[in-house]
Amino acid sequence: MFSQDRARRSRFVIRASVEQLVVAAALFWLLAGNQPFLSEALRSRPLLSGAGAGFALSLCLALVALHVLMLGLVAQRHAIKPLLALLTLVTAVATWYASRYGVVLDPSMLRNVLRTDVAEASELIGLPLMLHLGLYAVLPMVLLAHVQVEPRRSWRHALGARALLMLAAAAVLVGAVLASYQPLAALMRNDKALRYRVTPANVLWSTGSVLAADLRGAAKPREPIGLDARPGPAATARQRPLVLVLVVGETARAANWGLATGPRADGRDTTPRLRALPVLDFGVVQACGTNTEVSVPCLFAPVGRRDHDEGRIRGQESLLHVLARAGVAVHWRDNQSGCKGVCDGLPGDQASAATAPGLCDGDRCLDEALIADLDARLQRLGTAGSTQVWVLHMLGNHGPAYFKRYPPPFAAYKPECRDEDLSRCAPEAIVNAYDNALRYTDEVLARTIERLAAHAGAVDSALLFVSDHGESLGERGLFLHGLPYAIAPDVQKQVPMLFWASAGFERGAGLAAGCVDGPLRRRARAGGVAHDHVFHTVLGLLDVQTALREPALDLVAGCRAGAGAPH
Repeated sequence: MFSQDRARRSRFVIRASVEQLVVAAALFWLLAGNQPFLSEALRSRPLLSGAGAGFALSLCLALVALHVLMLGLVAQRHAIKPLLALLTLVTAVATWYASRYGVVLDPSMLRNVLRTDVAEASELIGLPLMLHLGLYAVLPMVLLAHVQVEPRRSWRHALGARALLMLAAAAVLVGAVLASYQPLAALMRNDKALRYRVTPANVLWSTGSVLAADLRGAAKPREPIGLDARPGPAATARQRPLVLVLVVGETARAANWGLATGPRADGRDTTPRLRALPVLDFGVVQACGTNTEVSVPCLFAPVGRRDHDEGRIRGQESLLHVLARAGVAVHWRDNQSGCKGVCDGLPGDQASAATAPGLCDGDRCLDEALIADLDARLQRLGTAGSTQVWVLHMLGNHGPAYFKRYPPPFAAYKPECRDEDLSRCAPEAIVNAYDNALRYTDEVLARTIERLAAHAGAVDSALLFVSDHGESLGERGLFLHGLPYAIAPDVQKQVPMLFWASAGFERGAGLAAGCVDGPLRRRARAGGVAHDHVFHTVLGLLDVQTALREPALDLVAGCRAGAGAPH
């Protein structure tokens, strides 16, 4: 009986060489993993025409040859099956998110993926993804399990077979590129992000780029900046405690922000609470990036989008370190996936059920948890004349589970999408859930300002809110965020920003009376405000003097005695 079972199982054995497996995998990835690339590349080309069909054939041959070359460099007999299983799984996952949400897996997005916490990742996993993986990963791996790699060959035979494969693949790649060079060159020149849709080459390249950059960064400490930072005359002369609450929003886009857009034609206003308060809204603000991993470090760096250098930004200290160097007490409180390095070595904590009972469910807290003890913090503020910055990192509108970002009383707009798979919701239901989350952000900010105002008799305070990046809600078939900046739609790059200050804060910061309602409001109406202004404006608000501060980017520069209008 045992021998019969073994004989029956042996019928399902597929014998193949390493080279045959490499070619088979490249063909499978072409058919199962590169639909997003091919559909984008061929979008404006009629396939029924001779030129269109020839271009499509060239692209397919180039993709197969590219992956054969890539695998041929590392494939060896004992590792080929585990390697193919891993890459097939990676390809299936990458294709799912690229097709479903329009994600482009460039190094920036890969860094964002690698830094995503478990709670965020769990919201992107559901039954449709499992079914997709079952078809495009599990079934191929079951087939791969029945493959028997040919026995070891002599090194001459193995080297000859591999060399022949690589030469053939290189010839096919060169031939395919030359055959359609003009349209291919134009396509790649006009859409530089298209190369990051080639799967799994995009994942391997981007992962390697991120790991290499992280290894270079780990080899040396962050470069100190602002070594000359010191308190200015207004900071030195303060007689009362002064606190700036810097709220970093998540995924709030200017297009849906009521203060930036005004009430809509249907009467919808996503910021009714803030509209009733004396806040200064800066309208449409240009973000540094389209994901948190890029935007947050850039937001706290002296160089922003205007002179963006990600290696420099990640290799240096941040605004918060400069403030601490000048004697400002800095504290970071997080309700998301960390400070992305900008608060390294500085005091901080995480919103949790222990500090905010009733506001947390498992690993996730509502944003009210960030301010649950605000009254107590204000009451025990340090000695007279002390200056503090409290950074609150919101969960905000992080998708796709927008409906989890607000409590039931804030479901003002219905029907709301209550599914983590946005493709199963109507477009208006997605927008409703997103706007409900904005209404809750409006409430949290309004409550924060009201609590600060209630302590204005003892503490001079201000609040600066700015979102890190925007969001796509189905426009052009795109969802979520993280597209390469050059091709990202404006809704992913345009965010809200607002400011509130007590009268005592204006005096304590050395600003002219009426600064917020005068020069600063005129500057906001002039537009052109960006993340680039935040670093320099915070230094100006707290009267921290350093050569890093650029007056042209300090929005309150025109509020000081003897200063001209802000630039």
